[in-house]
Amino acid sequence: METGHLSLAITQIDSARAYTRTLLEGLRDDDWFRRPQEGVTHLAWQMGHLAMAEYMLTMVRMRGKRPEDEDLISKRFLRLFTKGTRPEADPPAYPPVEEIRRVFDAVHAQAMVELPAAAPEELQVKVPEPHVAFDTKLGSLFFCAHHEMLHAGQIGLLRRLLGREPVR
Repeated sequence: METGHLSLAITQIDSARAYTRTLLEGLRDDDWFRRPQEGVTHLAWQMGHLAMAEYMLTMVRMRGKRPEDEDLISKRFLRLFTKGTRPEADPPAYPPVEEIRRVFDAVHAQAMVELPAAAPEELQVKVPEPHVAFDTKLGSLFFCAHHEMLHAGQIGLLRRLLGREPVR
C-alpha cells in the first residue's frame, strides 16, 4: 500500500476515534450499562437524517445551496431530519416512506455526479463553519462516510429490535 493511502487510513481511524470520544463526553460511568427504552428512534428518521446529512456534507459544504436543490430535498424535509430533531412516533408528521426513499436515493445519486468534478485544490479549503470532526471540504466528505456508518449501526440495531436477522 502506498504511503498516502496508509496515511489516509490512519487519519480516518484517528478521526473516527476522536468523534467517538465526543459522543462519550458528558456520559457518566453508570450510563454505560443502561438499556434505553424502546422507541428511541425509527427507520424513517434514520433514513431521512442520512439523506439530509449527505446533502449538507457533500453539496452544501462543497458548493453551497442552490435554488434547484429544493427539487432534490425540500426545506421541510431538511427541517424534519436535521441534527437535534427527535424522531416522533407519529407517521403523518413525516413524508411517506416512498418520498423518504426517493430523497435518500436522489441525494446520493446527485452527490455521486457532483463530487468527481471537485477540483483538488478546492478540497483543502476551510469550511465556513467548522465541525468538531473536520474543518475542510475534504474532511466534510470523509465525515459523511463516518456519519453514515454511525447511523448504519443504529439501523442494524433497529433491524434486530424488529426481529430481523443481522445482515451478513
